[in-house]
Amino acid sequence: MTVGQGPLAILGSAFDPVHYGHLRTAFELHEALQLDEVLFVPSGIPPRRESHVASGEIRLRMLEVAIEGLEWGSVDQRELRREGPSYSVLTLGELRQTHGDRSISMIIGMDAFLGLPGWHRWEELCDLAHLVVVHRPGWSGPEDGVLAELLQARHTRDMQALHSSPAGHIFVHEVTQLEISSSAIRTGIRAGIGPRYLVPDGVCNIIQQTGCYGGP
Repeated sequence: MTVGQGPLAILGSAFDPVHYGHLRTAFELHEALQLDEVLFVPSGIPPRRESHVASGEIRLRMLEVAIEGLEWGSVDQRELRREGPSYSVLTLGELRQTHGDRSISMIIGMDAFLGLPGWHRWEELCDLAHLVVVHRPGWSGPEDGVLAELLQARHTRDMQALHSSPAGHIFVHEVTQLEISSSAIRTGIRAGIGPRYLVPDGVCNIIQQTGCYGGP
């Protein structure tokens, strides 16, 4: 992808492991928002949660296998290589320097959005990228407080607004909710329940080969 071309979005997560919920969300947003590219960004040192279970190397391998052949998807390793916590504001700042005025969106879940005031330098995020907030059917956003004010100031329903400016808007979009979580997959594996059909076959093979999540 040449720098400065169509809209780019990043999907950051522990991907511990990557599963079909991650992939379906990326697919639906790629289609709905007419994104040229989605960067999958595995976190290195999580600033707001416990350490990862699988190593960065294994999580990277699983992610690369999961999106193999996906023309519009690629893996960005910058947070795995960076020393210190994986702050989103640093990642967005680096991407902004690389991509100039290209439209960049950061995909986050509604639960993450509700916790945004606890993020490092969170007030700067909308200066660096659009926020695409995904939610399951029936979920509603904040009605008061600082996040409600942020939504009132920056919310748009116009997809073209994301394409025509580099950053600054918040776009809320409903996605298919697959009741899959990485923590539940890990718990199941430890109990002897295989992850097949929750993760791509290649990811399942890596989990079995490495034993990264334990199990009987």
